[in-house]
Amino acid sequence: MKMKELFDRGEFVVSAEVGPPKGIHVDELVEEAKTYLKDVHAVNVTDNQSSVMRLGSLAMCKVLKDAGMNPIFQLACRDRNRIALESDLLSAAMFGIDNILCLTGDHTKMGDHPQAKPVFDLDSVSLLHTVKLLEEGVDLGGNQLVGEPPKFSKGAVVSPCSDSVDAQLAKMERKVAAGAEYFQTQAVFEPEKFIKFMEKAKQFGKPVQVGIIIPKSAGMVKFMNNNVAGIHVPDEMIEELKADKERTKAGITGVEIAARIIKECKPYCQGVHIMALGWESKIPDLLKLAEI
Repeated sequence: MKMKELFDRGEFVVSAEVGPPKGIHVDELVEEAKTYLKDVHAVNVTDNQSSVMRLGSLAMCKVLKDAGMNPIFQLACRDRNRIALESDLLSAAMFGIDNILCLTGDHTKMGDHPQAKPVFDLDSVSLLHTVKLLEEGVDLGGNQLVGEPPKFSKGAVVSPCSDSVDAQLAKMERKVAAGAEYFQTQAVFEPEKFIKFMEKAKQFGKPVQVGIIIPKSAGMVKFMNNNVAGIHVPDEMIEELKADKERTKAGITGVEIAARIIKECKPYCQGVHIMALGWESKIPDLLKLAEI
């Protein structure tokens, strides 16, 4: 089912994120998804996340769809020009993959091929515009498509805890104007900032899923504080992760923190997007503790 249809039905939409392997063997990922993600509405498939080369998002989406899941095709502008982006969108539609998330993408210098040339022919806003054109039966070159045009549920991202809230709201407005129908946020560790952001963002009338990362350790969240834009993990949360190393190592503390954030944010959003980062096995416990 399309994401927009789920939101329109009034569902509190739960999605989770998986990263394709650095190789061609996907059986383990599929089995884990079938086991631990059976209660989510949709599964995001990352697109060479953090500029690390992996199996393609589109291929993994097709495998998950064939296994009975509802994939969201993440599409980044870093690695493809407009021709390749349009072609991949048509390919997704042909496979029956109609949920997409449009991203600009991290710079190649951040990944495992720092010498790779970044493309960035389009950005997330112009990619959304491109999708809308394809849905109208025309490509970016002004050429007519043959036959029935594709129809997608178009998603975008926003960083509600960024230092510059006004800049994020301006980006969100541009994405809405370009055709975004729903939003997933960067990971939230400060619910009060998210709530303030949502009070302003509700003017756009688009559903928002709060982004949630299950924190694995104090070291992990310190790294995010130093290296990931738009994320700040409060000191008291870091101390909570330090307090009982065995509980933290087992994932208990991280799940408790993530569930608490979801509960605080739930009245102000329309769904949750979980980025488990290898802890997909913790998602069922998280959803139960968060009372979703």
